[in-house]
Amino acid sequence: MVLAKIYKQRRQKLHETLNGEPAVFTAFSAMQQTNDSAGPFMQESSFFWLTGLTEPEWKLVLLDKKSLLVSPVKSDIHRIFDGGLSAGEATRISGVDEVIDEDDLNILLNKVAMQHSMVRTILRHPQSNDYDFVLNPALQKLHSQLQRCFSKVVDCRKELSKLKAIKSSEEIEFIQQAIDISVIGFNKIHEKLAVFEHEYEIEASISYAFRSAGSDGHAYAPIVGAGKNACTLHYIANNAPLPANGMVLVDVGARAKGYAADITRTYAIGTPSKREKDVHAAVEHAHKAIIDLIKPEASIEDYIAKVDDIMKRALQNLGLLKTPDDYRKYFPHAISHGLGIDVHDSLGGFEAFQPGMVLTVEPGIYIPEEGIGVRIEDDILVTKVGNRNLSAALPTSL
Repeated sequence: MVLAKIYKQRRQKLHETLNGEPAVFTAFSAMQQTNDSAGPFMQESSFFWLTGLTEPEWKLVLLDKKSLLVSPVKSDIHRIFDGGLSAGEATRISGVDEVIDEDDLNILLNKVAMQHSMVRTILRHPQSNDYDFVLNPALQKLHSQLQRCFSKVVDCRKELSKLKAIKSSEEIEFIQQAIDISVIGFNKIHEKLAVFEHEYEIEASISYAFRSAGSDGHAYAPIVGAGKNACTLHYIANNAPLPANGMVLVDVGARAKGYAADITRTYAIGTPSKREKDVHAAVEHAHKAIIDLIKPEASIEDYIAKVDDIMKRALQNLGLLKTPDDYRKYFPHAISHGLGIDVHDSLGGFEAFQPGMVLTVEPGIYIPEEGIGVRIEDDILVTKVGNRNLSAALPTSL
């Protein structure tokens, strides 16, 4: 009931932020993985933040006086195979005022539309054209449904992102649990690196550690890249043999209570070369300097500019910054992103860091022509007086 009260407070806060306008949200749909089977389900993050539900196809309606959940139509045969959430369970988890059936939703929407010409929801992500995957159809399906009832359907992604960017004490606790479990996994594989022969053995050991510690598993597809594989930023094949001497980049994070960790370490295998050690040392030095930049009310634009200066110096010292284009050639990704329910969470559009934000710091240097890739990543909480490295218990050394 404690969490149900929190979900209710979040809905009330959002409703106030939207000036009392009606709003409708949807869970994600289950997605096909093989011929007649769905893949593992992951909930739409804002829907989870507002309700705590982890089942597909549910909907949430926010009105002036109450909030309602909409239960999907589910056949008896699907309930036998997949189970399902009862109205009572959904109410207990979320703290909503009422649960209605999907068949009654259009009647409700048409009734609301008689008093309100506009409704708020989450629309397609503005950067989704850059994605290289198919979007979950649930948001577009709801958008089409709302367009048939209301004159105007308006996105409230920005308002939600701003609220979600500042983590509550409960959320910080859940993120810390995910991080602590991740640290256990990292320590276990670091202790046994000498006996592993393939990338997949590292992945398997971490997966076992995550689940054995009671987590929900991986927050994202694990990355275990040895040698040149570390230069592919989202390398997830994890099948190659490990070198006798070199390095392996491990980017993994557990999920606990619905919240993600996101940590990267680059470890020595056997005896790395002097060049590999120098690259790692440069990234480690930059990593510490960048974390020191994070404090409340520090401009995010200035932070990025100072990061660029730090990383350019690191590349210059390694003899890699010979032309301006070399900067993004050897450091091709952003230094930070928000962290929460989504691994890549929004920082809410704030111009400066705010207490309660959680973000990653992940400098990296990747030299494909030398087969060297190094990244070090920690999860940082912005506090009232500075910052706290939530993953500081895990050493950054080779």
